[in-house]
Amino acid sequence: MFEHGFFGNVLSKYYESGDSVINNGNSILSTIKPAEFFLCVGVAIVIGFLISLIYMLTHRKEGYSQSYVLTMIMLPTIVAAILLIINTTAGALTLAGTLTLVRFRSVAGDPKDMAYIFFAMGTGVVCGVGYIGFALVFFAALGLILFVLSVTDFGGCKKRHMTLKIAIPENLDYQGVFEPVLAKYTTFYKLRRVKTTNFGTLFELIYSVDVLDNIDQKKFIDELRTHNGNMTINLVFFRYDDKIYEN
Repeated sequence: MFEHGFFGNVLSKYYESGDSVINNGNSILSTIKPAEFFLCVGVAIVIGFLISLIYMLTHRKEGYSQSYVLTMIMLPTIVAAILLIINTTAGALTLAGTLTLVRFRSVAGDPKDMAYIFFAMGTGVVCGVGYIGFALVFFAALGLILFVLSVTDFGGCKKRHMTLKIAIPENLDYQGVFEPVLAKYTTFYKLRRVKTTNFGTLFELIYSVDVLDNIDQKKFIDELRTHNGNMTINLVFFRYDDKIYEN
């Protein structure tokens, strides 16, 4: 199985001496044996399944979609099969890259989720060119790092960047009214936008705020309500709200 060692290329015997897997332009479909093909594809399937497990473990708090988990399993297998079967390796890399980027050109994704896509793609490419040992080591190293970073909450912020929306009557002079409460419960606040709502009978103040995790958000909102006549107040995360751009 590993004639050239654990880190050797299981497909090296199909290439002429002096040619590399990347530089060779000829298809090996007519000469490759089923054993080598299923070995590369099988390892890609196993690695894809293990990547999906790591993805679920590192996203168990914020949640994840089943379709994304299944994608983690399919991608390495698809890429490995393309690299093994398509006529040229350069063409396979181009096609695989195109398939990967289609979704993200239409729907913006979380950078961490996009990194998992390229993680799965990378393992599929390494399996597809025959370096099974390197693919396993690459998966084990990066998978362990991702798991440890998730468990230790590396880079986690103790402050929550949120959007605060406060509805007020049109006759209320809002300047300086809410600042004492905001200074008490936030580490940063800034008024980003003021707009009229309800056919001009109400104003809506939109603030960007940094709220500490350990504050009592109910008390925070209750104190704000005493200043806006007990009208509507929304406190939401940036990514769940409409975009507020700043210069």
